[in-house]
Amino acid sequence: MRADAVRNRQRILAAARAAFAEEGPAVSLDDVARRAGVGPGTVHRHFPTKDALFAAVIADRLQELTTLAGELAGAPDAGEAFYAFFHRLAAEAAQNLALSAALTETTRLGEPIHEAGAALESAIATLLTRAQSAGAVRPDLTTTELHAVIAGALVMEQRLPESSKGRGLALVADGLAHRR
Repeated sequence: MRADAVRNRQRILAAARAAFAEEGPAVSLDDVARRAGVGPGTVHRHFPTKDALFAAVIADRLQELTTLAGELAGAPDAGEAFYAFFHRLAAEAAQNLALSAALTETTRLGEPIHEAGAALESAIATLLTRAQSAGAVRPDLTTTELHAVIAGALVMEQRLPESSKGRGLALVADGLAHRR
């Protein structure tokens, strides 16, 4: 790609990240184009559909979270690393409607999101296994169950009044702890 095309693509992705985070997947491509300072045709040349743009934005964010989980996997305190990631993921998704949608609505996701999601799930499985081995997380929890718990926690946080934000996550995290 030419340098100006690369710059336009990056501007579109940055604008789309902000727009999807604020408004969720319902944001229009025209709004993304306006935010990026480009014409609608430029957006369509790079991303023929809104789903393609959404997939690119979410896949990128999931890859960043996978990197974070990988970094935390080497932490000396496996339980602390697991809960730090859990709270970070849930807090980000609660503030980012697009990420929350990707984590809770798995039916309409495309291949780029599935691939990035599989890598994230593998990284989370490593965090979970280490935390379980350290006795910090209940041993009967599977990665699939954890994914469902995270999705449920995100929905719960979105429904709580502003004064109770974070309380739902604290309750869920407490329920994940291993009771000896």
